[in-house]
Amino acid sequence: MARPKPLSGFPEFLPAGRMIEQQVLDILRETFELHGFAPVETRSVEPMAQLARKGEVDKEVYVVRRLHAEPGARSDDLGLHFDLTVPLARYVLENAGHLAFPFRRYQIQKVWRGERPQEGRYREFSQADIDIVGQQELAPHHDVEAPLVMLEALERLHVELGLPTVRMHVNNRKLSEGFYRGLGIEDTAAVLQRVDKFDKIGAGAVARLLIDEVSLSDDQAAQCVALAQINSTDESFVDQVRGLGVRHEMLDEGLAQLTQVVRAANRQVPGRLVADMKIARGLDYYTGTVYETELVGHEHMGSVSSGGRYDTLASDGKTTYPGVGISLGITRLLAPLISKGVVQCSRPVPSAVLVAVDDEETRDQAMAVAGSLRSRGIACEVAPKADKFGKQIRYADRRGIPFVWFGGVSGEVKDIRSGDQQPADAATWSPPPADLKPAVTTF
Repeated sequence: MARPKPLSGFPEFLPAGRMIEQQVLDILRETFELHGFAPVETRSVEPMAQLARKGEVDKEVYVVRRLHAEPGARSDDLGLHFDLTVPLARYVLENAGHLAFPFRRYQIQKVWRGERPQEGRYREFSQADIDIVGQQELAPHHDVEAPLVMLEALERLHVELGLPTVRMHVNNRKLSEGFYRGLGIEDTAAVLQRVDKFDKIGAGAVARLLIDEVSLSDDQAAQCVALAQINSTDESFVDQVRGLGVRHEMLDEGLAQLTQVVRAANRQVPGRLVADMKIARGLDYYTGTVYETELVGHEHMGSVSSGGRYDTLASDGKTTYPGVGISLGITRLLAPLISKGVVQCSRPVPSAVLVAVDDEETRDQAMAVAGSLRSRGIACEVAPKADKFGKQIRYADRRGIPFVWFGGVSGEVKDIRSGDQQPADAATWSPPPADLKPAVTTF
């Protein structure tokens, strides 16, 4: 059988990369749970009507079809979810009677998008979401809380694992929509969708799209572009927006909400958040604050964490469930860094110790040593063959295992990197803390 070729857009990590990902997931889970977010997992498929209910996503959805469907059965009514927010809306509606609101959940799961693969963009990838969902209403202070929780998690990834620092860009859809309405523009969603391309195509191209595709006047397009170019790390964006001379009630509301977010971020994570008027988010279920996050020094990767406020995504006709959430593209964050060697793991296996086997008759003795070490949280494995000790040491070296244990429970342990060998008792010996678990390093 010929060696299979990898599928483009479906990344798979080697064990060392997967262990990096696992450490990232551990930090995310711990941070989210410290803030009271409960874990959930939703099914991988949703009805196509649900997936396409909000936003223009038809080209992104993978349709699920049965090979042997019953005669007359529809073959395209299910699709793989392309994010975790649309499934959340359905989940809340189905389980509202069992949930306490505001409902705080985190979700770490695979998602699928049928788009052209490129660096940082994949067809299958892992995402981590946090959302706070209210019943009928949701206090605006949650718009501040959600990004600060994600920024805390990302800061921990930087401090504890050495991942690059981040900068979060934040805007408010009410600010943008109110500004457009103040200019007399009716199709504000179309303008937002074009402005969302600002970083990719630039100011001139956005202005041309607004004129050619949305039928704005030259002056209207120029004002929209001028708004998109405003950004600041403090509250000075308010005066800059006001200076454009546009007035509207919704604009005032958006400015007030965005000011609250920027003010709180400057108190808790100074320098990590920027008010940026070109942030729009393409999906139309966002109604308030919106977020996009880039890696400092790796801005070409685009946004690795994004989200926002959505007031009308979930509703059963009688009750509305507004929410605010933010997601982190775990694969999008890690895959380029791992593939380029920016982030590495100190060893490709969890084992800190290889227990050598004198001969097959004493394998039980080696297993007893391993059991004693494991009972104290020391990952280890027993040599697969009773080869000469030199071969067993070379086996440990190939595996990346730093220590080899010789003899019984009271034996000797060798650091194969330095050659140092000392007497040791399996009931009390431990490797240095730095060697206990694989460590993530950055270059």
